[in-house]
Amino acid sequence: MKDGSEKILIVDDVSKNTQILGNILAQKEFQIAYAQNGQQALDICRVQDFDLILLDIMMPGMDGYEVCKRLKEDSKTKEIPIIFLTAKADMESIIKGFDTGGQDYITKPFNAAELLARVDNHLLIKRQRESLKDINNHLEELVQERTRELEKANRQLGILDQAKSNFLSVISHEIRTPLNGVIGLTELLNQTNIDKDQQEYLSYLKNVSRRLVKFSDTALLITTLKIDNELPDKLPVSLDNLITDTIDDFGNNEIHNNLNIKTTINDKDLLVKVDSDLLKTCFLMIIENSAKFSATNLDVSITKDENQVSICFTDDGPGFTDTALSNIFELFSSGDILHSEGSGLGLAAAKLILDAHEAKISVKNIEPTGAMVTVKINYISKEEFLSK
Repeated sequence: MKDGSEKILIVDDVSKNTQILGNILAQKEFQIAYAQNGQQALDICRVQDFDLILLDIMMPGMDGYEVCKRLKEDSKTKEIPIIFLTAKADMESIIKGFDTGGQDYITKPFNAAELLARVDNHLLIKRQRESLKDINNHLEELVQERTRELEKANRQLGILDQAKSNFLSVISHEIRTPLNGVIGLTELLNQTNIDKDQQEYLSYLKNVSRRLVKFSDTALLITTLKIDNELPDKLPVSLDNLITDTIDDFGNNEIHNNLNIKTTINDKDLLVKVDSDLLKTCFLMIIENSAKFSATNLDVSITKDENQVSICFTDDGPGFTDTALSNIFELFSSGDILHSEGSGLGLAAAKLILDAHEAKISVKNIEPTGAMVTVKINYISKEEFLSK
């Protein structure tokens, strides 16, 4: 608001004082209203909004302190700044005025320059306070609007996530039945008299069927963990044995027999409380991913700190693309199975398994070439296990 638009109420039972104040304020062309006693001031404030009140303390009937107290108790008028007009300059009177809610005081007789300066200051503070309030209200509206948008987006993501999981469940079951037939017929054909080319075709068909079975198994696992929220049965398991069994299972798969795996396990007494089948599946997925995408060497190392063990799978493959790293644990993401293509289920499934065990998984590229997948999980020592 500019000068001339602000409304000021002068409350004083002495006409001469109101006349002097009015003449001084007229220099700024404020809109001025007058009240000759406290009750009249309260009545006027009920029907008219003011930006500032100049309030005399010593008035018959209701004094300025009481008027100020009542104005501050009313939600309609409590924000109006009040400047006391007083001939009493003692500290006790000044403090009492502040205690009842007054913002400032001016002593009589009035100094025109001082009066205008104090009025301007308090009007400026009021404008700034109202501006800040408007900004806060606007920010609150924006926050509420963004919150509603985020809630809507989260609901949509939840629906999409559920749809993905439902899709996996359907695909898993729909693939499994015909696959069993294909695999059975492949085995039967393999026992018949076939030539070299036909053997090659059957071998290819067998490998494709195994890949589909692997996809179906992974999809079913994700469905179980994500939709059914099935909690794993956790028992203490030797981490050394778990890694060894996983590598043995991998070695028995004739599809991936060109990966050289080296293990470094300094503490063979480490125990982890896990679902051994699930965690072995998780480790197997990581190893198979390395083999699938051109890695020839894989180092599996285990280190521990105070209460966690880190299992690092470091290969010499091509590494992850930037796109893969950005959404590597999302279902159906591009390139989340080491390292540049895939169904988008492998590491997503591995993360779900680890989430169910309150464990962590991270990935990064290493120089000059290769990738590292790190699993962190809590462990218990044999001594700790035996003491329970």
